[in-house]
Amino acid sequence: MLLLLAGCGGGGADGERATATDWQFTTPMANRRSYVAAGEIGGKIYVAGGMFGDAGRRLDRVQVFDPKEAVWTTLPTLPEPVRAAAGATLGRNFYVIGGTTARGGGRQVFVYDTARRRWRRGPPLPRVLYNHSAVTVGDRIFVLGGYDTQGAELRNLYVQEGGRWRSSTPLPRPVHAFGAVVFRGEIWVIGGRRGQTEKSRLREVWIYDPATGKWRAGPPLPIPMDLLGATVVGDEIHAVHERTYQIYDAGTGKWRQGPSPLVPRHALSLFDVGDTIYAVGGCTVKLRDTAVVEKRKVS
Repeated sequence: MLLLLAGCGGGGADGERATATDWQFTTPMANRRSYVAAGEIGGKIYVAGGMFGDAGRRLDRVQVFDPKEAVWTTLPTLPEPVRAAAGATLGRNFYVIGGTTARGGGRQVFVYDTARRRWRRGPPLPRVLYNHSAVTVGDRIFVLGGYDTQGAELRNLYVQEGGRWRSSTPLPRPVHAFGAVVFRGEIWVIGGRRGQTEKSRLREVWIYDPATGKWRAGPPLPIPMDLLGATVVGDEIHAVHERTYQIYDAGTGKWRQGPSPLVPRHALSLFDVGDTIYAVGGCTVKLRDTAVVEKRKVS
């Protein structure tokens, strides 16, 4: 059951566009897609898989974006098409973790060696996951929350180190379709959903300390967000969902509203490269997958 993956289409324009913002368009991806796995290595943004069209067709396409040249380059395809996977990076490797495949999938881990330009399979996840998130702290990859094939949100926290997965302290509450970032050495889980209705969007923020293995509540979002993109710039966390762009300032301990993107969308990816935020792909408010990439200089 993939309720949150239904509804994005492949045709028509990119959706409504706001005006009077400091976002700018840059080179789009080669094709429209949402629910991708993405990660950043050496100032370049890697994007893999995702979905396209009303039927949610899974994709195996992989591209890398060089912000300095504003150029996308096509890379070797995934071993199999996948959507709603989580992306993470460790050293020179780009990980595509979980997500659904034509066979069902959900436990598979694909690892792309950026130096050798080839894919291999990593150790499979302990359970099926999609609409989850993954982040890297030091030499460990953390996989959090998500959804399973029975249509239930999850609390799980898995840690990969030494080529193996192990369980750690689960989230305080089950959640999926959230944003996750590493901020000041801790993992922040931002927003998400618990349920399938508009009212199930969350304002919750949970913070995990990898040193102690403990969770605590963080500063709640002023506006509920799900299927968001999130990234860290200095002492700030930036989170984008459609027209809502919220910025957490560690100096004030508060969230504030930023300028809406030119193309509001959800199920997007957000990255900071050189103090410039890049918003990649997603599903527009008119429920169309998009190839759009926007950028915003933040300092």
